[in-house]
Amino acid sequence: MKVKKYTANSLPEAMKLVRADLGSGAVILNTREVQAGGFLGFFTKKNIEIFAGLDQDIDYYPKKSSIVNHEPVQNKSENEELTYEIRQLKQMVHSMTIQKKDNEPIPEFAEKWRSFLERQELEQNISEEIINQLTSKYLSLDPDESEVYDWNKWMIDWFSARMKKSEFGGFHYEAKFLNLIGPTGVGKTTTIAKIGAKAVLKDRKRVAFITTDTYRIAAIEQLKTYAEILNIPCEVAYTADDFKKAKEKFKDYDLVLVDSAGRNFLNRFYIEELQRIVQFDKDMKNYLVLSLTSKYKDMETIYSQFKSLPVHKVIFTKKDETSTIGAMLNLAINHSVPISYITNGQNVPDDMFEADAEELVQMLLKEKLKHD
Repeated sequence: MKVKKYTANSLPEAMKLVRADLGSGAVILNTREVQAGGFLGFFTKKNIEIFAGLDQDIDYYPKKSSIVNHEPVQNKSENEELTYEIRQLKQMVHSMTIQKKDNEPIPEFAEKWRSFLERQELEQNISEEIINQLTSKYLSLDPDESEVYDWNKWMIDWFSARMKKSEFGGFHYEAKFLNLIGPTGVGKTTTIAKIGAKAVLKDRKRVAFITTDTYRIAAIEQLKTYAEILNIPCEVAYTADDFKKAKEKFKDYDLVLVDSAGRNFLNRFYIEELQRIVQFDKDMKNYLVLSLTSKYKDMETIYSQFKSLPVHKVIFTKKDETSTIGAMLNLAINHSVPISYITNGQNVPDDMFEADAEELVQMLLKEKLKHD
């Protein structure tokens, strides 16, 4: 491509220079204001500088005809002029940008995405990476392409590539014991009831409950009530010996769901106490339960406290109580945490679904649609 620079007092004058030199096939590559003239930094004036190019492999000019027909030639010239003006107008609109603090151009539509991601409380490092790549993709397209491009699909692909999609999804009896751990008030007991109900009613499995939450009588009674409804046994483990006996009692069952005590797990002491009572071995999977109404920094701290157990997957509760899901995506991306279930209500066993990376992004896009 042949590229040249043109400078003039105004944009229309510069465009005339480009058109006179390169013809209607010229493509504007960049336009900017520059300072010219002056003395010691004073009395300068603003000029317009345009970089334009012409692909020499393409014949932009009308071929001469041996037949003279003045009227068609005049119409053709006018059509070329109109086409040229429309092309330049599209390119100028396409290049209209909002400036970042570091003076790098950000397309207006990408700035709208940034605002939405910030409202969803997505971490800045993730948001910036998305916007940079989104901007790069946007600027690689011509105006017509960018208008019809499937940006939602682009967003789904971006998030799916960053999350461990293959490890998402529910519990499928890969271990005999499923232990739900997490802070108080996140809905562990109700979530255990949902998983247990699915196992009994849909998968026809033999299921039992064990609870180590001996600090709240209401929690024990709640789990026992669910056990009676499902017609399954429930044992209370006050000590490590109690837990060992319960495990032995239920050794022939398909699935044993363990409801651990909900305490202030910002205190490392409670993690150590849990480790003393519950026997964490290869037959047990640990699912950390977190509420989507919590702040991301608190989620991150709690995850860091528990990950030594280890944490195999995370369950997010109370989706029905918030329209913000950025924290869930933050944890999945920043810590490569696979997500198992998302709950969105109190109804047992209905208000729960298995997580999928694409579904999570679809949830995000639905929230954007509400604000567009």
